Amino acid sequence: MKIDLKQLTASHHASIPFDETIDLRNETLYGAKPFQSPVQISGEVTNESGVLRLKGMIKTIYSTACARCLKPLDILLTAEADAVLTDDPEAEEEDDLFVLTGDSVDPADVLVPALILQVQMTYLCKEDCKGLCPHCGADRNVTDCDCEKKQIDPRFAALRALLDSDKGED
Repeated sequence: MKIDLKQLTASHHASIPFDETIDLRNETLYGAKPFQSPVQISGEVTNESGVLRLKGMIKTIYSTACARCLKPLDILLTAEADAVLTDDPEAEEEDDLFVLTGDSVDPADVLVPALILQVQMTYLCKEDCKGLCPHCGADRNVTDCDCEKKQIDPRFAALRALLDSDKGED
């Protein structure tokens, strides 16, 4: 949804609200497509004494997996943005500025990057998630596996054999 900014520049205290659902199903992040739910954006573009400003919020469900046990997770993800709109290409260095390329702005161009910045590298199903057994792959949250608790590096197997033979002589 493009908002025509010519309507705002005519008055020094005008605003144009927006509220729409956008589709980010094809957006790839960390090798997956986590935005399978609709993405809701809302807010307004205002002219405050000649300064154009976009204030808005974006919200969706982020589909991912637990970093330890791989259980599917749906995380409610929200972000807010408050950006001054400018047509000065030199202003890209500032965090709270959005550089316009024409006489209109798409609120998604400002809000989607704010949403992506909210995504964490990893999520856990619960803080004390035990994860998967590295040997048999069993989910340690559900069952205890019979794998040896203390695995020996194969390069040290000969030393282990010596230790075991010492125990037998006592």
